[in-house]
Amino acid sequence: MAKKRRPQTQAAAPQMKDGEVPVVGAREPCPCGSGRRYKACHGRSAAHAATELVQRPFEGLAGECDWVALRELVPAATVELTLKGGLPEGVPSVTLATVLPMAWPALRRDNGAVLIGLQNDTASGDISRDLADTLQRALTAEPGNPVAAGRTAADGPRLQDLLDPDATFAPDVHSGFEFWVENAENATGEVAASLERANAAAIPTARIPGLEGAYWCEAPGKNHLRWVTSYPEEQLLDALARLHAAGTSSLGDGTRLVGSFRAHGLVVPVWDLPSSMGADEVAEPAAAFAERLTKALASDAPLTPEERRARGGLTNRQVTLS
Repeated sequence: MAKKRRPQTQAAAPQMKDGEVPVVGAREPCPCGSGRRYKACHGRSAAHAATELVQRPFEGLAGECDWVALRELVPAATVELTLKGGLPEGVPSVTLATVLPMAWPALRRDNGAVLIGLQNDTASGDISRDLADTLQRALTAEPGNPVAAGRTAADGPRLQDLLDPDATFAPDVHSGFEFWVENAENATGEVAASLERANAAAIPTARIPGLEGAYWCEAPGKNHLRWVTSYPEEQLLDALARLHAAGTSSLGDGTRLVGSFRAHGLVVPVWDLPSSMGADEVAEPAAAFAERLTKALASDAPLTPEERRARGGLTNRQVTLS
């Protein structure tokens, strides 16, 4: 059993005035005048602010469910981003990509266009703030160069501060990574070999039209539908349990709801599909399921014993990715 921590009481200290805090070492006296070391006083809250995990980093962005899907599920995709106030001079476009060559955080092409990689490790607990920092540095980078990872300021802007909230977020899913290079069809040598290796590792994936965050993917032996939803978790699990107990949680013959996982604060139900069921074939039954789910979500009746058992089974098969 983990050892309990004794609650710590803080001695009364003078309030810090508004303005920048002088840069001091962790073991030096805190500039607030408390007489304590910086690391044990205001440095503690500063460190916490830099590392605190933001559970839903994409909340408030248009297409939050698709942001999560592109971060966790989709191998190759791009989305054109719209900045508040428009694009800076010399930047013809800003494109979000699932991943970039060499796992670069960002890349500025020779023509000034900016690409931002989404599937990268981040420096803090707030993916949105880290990506916003990368974006800002990419906008001013020298054309023709990648942008290295950097240390994000705890009070820096987030994507929600930089992107137009009213712009459409429409992912374009690709079969490969040809978007990495211009005129990919003419690539030769190591560039062509690198593209070939990356493409060979990409799992065929397709977006389901009309369902934000829903993606079909092909896997050996069976396919899957994974649907990133923004419904409150407890309400969603109740609704899924109602449908499961009623025998209406599948997407047709040979399909079944096998569980769900959490990713960036959202719940992602997962279905097993026959290998013969492609993205086009699953679109209609997925839309029909969405209608059944909407009705189940509207119910506030207590769960029956059978529904509670179904809910327990779904909960036991839930995995947290992030």
